[in-house]
Amino acid sequence: MSKKYKLIDLFCGAGGMTLGFVGHDFCGEFESIFAIDNDNAAVKTYNANFSKNEHCIKANIEDWLENNDVPRADVVIGGPPCQGFSLLNKKRCGDSRRSLWEPYMDIVQKSGATIFVMENVPGLLKSNEFKDIAARAEELGFNIIEPAVLNMADYGVPQTRKRAIAIGYKRECFIDSEIPTFPPAPSNAAPNINSNLPAWKTVKDALQDLPLQPEGTEIRSNEQPPLDLHFGRSPTEVSLERYKSVPPGGNRFDLQKNRPDITPACWIKKTSGGTDLFGRLWWDRPSVTIRTEFFKPEKGRYLHPVEHRPITHREAARLMSFPDYFKFTGSKVEIAKQIGNAVPPVFAEVLAKYILGLLASRISRSKAA
Repeated sequence: MSKKYKLIDLFCGAGGMTLGFVGHDFCGEFESIFAIDNDNAAVKTYNANFSKNEHCIKANIEDWLENNDVPRADVVIGGPPCQGFSLLNKKRCGDSRRSLWEPYMDIVQKSGATIFVMENVPGLLKSNEFKDIAARAEELGFNIIEPAVLNMADYGVPQTRKRAIAIGYKRECFIDSEIPTFPPAPSNAAPNINSNLPAWKTVKDALQDLPLQPEGTEIRSNEQPPLDLHFGRSPTEVSLERYKSVPPGGNRFDLQKNRPDITPACWIKKTSGGTDLFGRLWWDRPSVTIRTEFFKPEKGRYLHPVEHRPITHREAARLMSFPDYFKFTGSKVEIAKQIGNAVPPVFAEVLAKYILGLLASRISRSKAA
């Protein structure tokens, strides 16, 4: 068995990105040696899936750095919390979360890694912080490959989730002319594009074998996957009537048109704005971006395509491309947070394979020397 590349995952959450790099159904050419997050339930999930010696730790990354040695690694992956960069955050000035890229880069330096992969919301690339990140990378001897905003639906995820990807490589370990082209070629294409590629994967592709009607309202720990997380909610009669008033592909404006008598007054007053709120997914399209409160239709387009209910935890995990065997731990809310904050593993595998090509370039140069 060939030696695997050592991997560190920062702000790792449940480990969706790690899974794409190390999972036996995924790339599998990397070995996770250290991970860190400040969410206790996510850390437990990570260790349940990847770590016999519980090498994922719950800690504040800056506090941990002050008192611990960083293990040696080949690659550092992860994304500093994205709220500071997000366009959804209207009061961004002075947000301390912006500075979390600094301990990220400290660990890149101290680990001896020759590659880092940073994932974040698209707004990262237009922020002043990214200029600072690039300057720090330059100072540490890294070049950053031209970053890109990628749509994960183009890479086999049944979700139109867009994220910025920035990859850095140690200049002294690589020859620029040998760097593989980035971004990787898509595996799927939007159905309205003239392409020989398969069409985007759809909600139906991901969910069609699950029962239309979930059972119960709690985690079904006595059931095997996928049914363990295929549970529902207990909507009020008014909520249920609201669900029924939204047609396929509809949203809160259809609710207002069809049943103004049960439409929240604040929505009636707000005549413009998000068309995904209280929206219903389509069977024949990918999902919209899955966020942490996908179980609340008032937060986005999270109604089932045909059933009068929001999507379940298992459905959300499927739309994030998590395999059913992946073990989530924690409460319903904690697991939902882990799902919504994750990097879809199928997309992470695309990055892992690209990094393998990059590492092959590093190895070939060392042999030539």
